[in-house]
Amino acid sequence: MYLAPPCPTAAHRNIAAIASLRQRCFNGVLHFHRDTEMNIHYLQHVPFEGPGCIDTWAIAEGHTLSATRLYAGDPLPALERFDILLILGGPMSVHDEFEHVWLKAEKWFVRQVIDAGKPVLGICLGAQLLAEQLGAEVHRAAQKEIGWYPITLEDDFSATTLGRQFPKRVDAFHWHGETFTLPSGAMRIASSERCENQGFVFDERIVGLQFHLEMTHPGAESLIENCRHEMDGTGAIQSETEILEDSRRFSEANRLTSVFLQHLAAQIGK
Repeated sequence: MYLAPPCPTAAHRNIAAIASLRQRCFNGVLHFHRDTEMNIHYLQHVPFEGPGCIDTWAIAEGHTLSATRLYAGDPLPALERFDILLILGGPMSVHDEFEHVWLKAEKWFVRQVIDAGKPVLGICLGAQLLAEQLGAEVHRAAQKEIGWYPITLEDDFSATTLGRQFPKRVDAFHWHGETFTLPSGAMRIASSERCENQGFVFDERIVGLQFHLEMTHPGAESLIENCRHEMDGTGAIQSETEILEDSRRFSEANRLTSVFLQHLAAQIGK
């Protein structure tokens, strides 16, 4: 197996635009800088749900970013070719192996990454895949959550070095109809009114987030365009206007994304 080529859209960013977006997304956060370049690889499940502000952060910090587009049949990389793995979201379920035949190979790969001791960040579907590989159950949520809804950090998480960098209450973007039980040995990050397990940390180096701090305004527009049928009035579902009207929400969420990324960077080689 070999490393899939770097994401072409990220590789050709205009430098001035990167600097401007970095200032908007990550201003006010103490940055963790490594002496050497990190190789960050992400698994993408659908073409319309990408890494959001994470590609901008990686380039601005001097790291390389590459992708496996599972929906396009890209090969999975060798473990030694990357330092951090990101597992993105998607509209499918972890149980949809018949409809998406690559899911079985992806689960095997995620298990290998966990066993190799590498840092991993899973977002939405990615968090559910991590939870499943850590022995937890993934099931239908009591209600869908689509839009901006607050999450409350757990006291135990808030008391950690990582947790102290977050406010107690975070306005987070959600788009999910399933959730997971807490893996044995994991620390719950946060909960919400409708979802008990909004995230977890396992062994310091594995982070699963049910919500989307990485989401950008264009990314949310793309989700709405491609998944509008899910906005069916059931559960907690905001309108398109409610989701998109305040760009400051995206900027603040993006700023918090870098805190998790810096934490994972510090776990490399431990």
